[in-house]
Amino acid sequence: MDYEIVMASERDRSEILSLYRAQIGREGCFWNEHYPNDDTIDFDLSRDALFIAKMDGKIIGATSIEYDEDVNKLPCWNNALEPECEFARICVDPTIQNRGIGRILLEFIAEEIKRRGYNGIHIIVNKKNTKALKLYDSFGFVNVGECFMYDQDFWCYEKDLR
Repeated sequence: MDYEIVMASERDRSEILSLYRAQIGREGCFWNEHYPNDDTIDFDLSRDALFIAKMDGKIIGATSIEYDEDVNKLPCWNNALEPECEFARICVDPTIQNRGIGRILLEFIAEEIKRRGYNGIHIIVNKKNTKALKLYDSFGFVNVGECFMYDQDFWCYEKDLR
């Protein structure tokens, strides 16, 4: 599979939004027409935090380095990993899922977060998102707790990047 992962730009907006919308209603995905949205993309672009995987010029996946103060304040995170960073909104074009692209994106974002000087990485994942849970488990993430946020039950996953 010939692909590249690059930082997204404004010209990628509509294709990224279409990729996000393609996830709605898929098993384990609880996104809707209100999230993620243009404001989410604005926030990510403003922080050089949105990355896309492209194959043959088409966006096939995306993920972001996230900053969510409420998530960062959860008591379950390991203070020894500070500074720690969150990633979010990892997704793959549904027509080519189950080909390892999610893992490639996860490896990329973990390396990017480490390159930016963080010792750890964390994410909250909906308890019913079995595909994501399987991916994070296989990548060595540790389940460190649970929370209820955004009207959903989440597991809190964390990984030491040192």
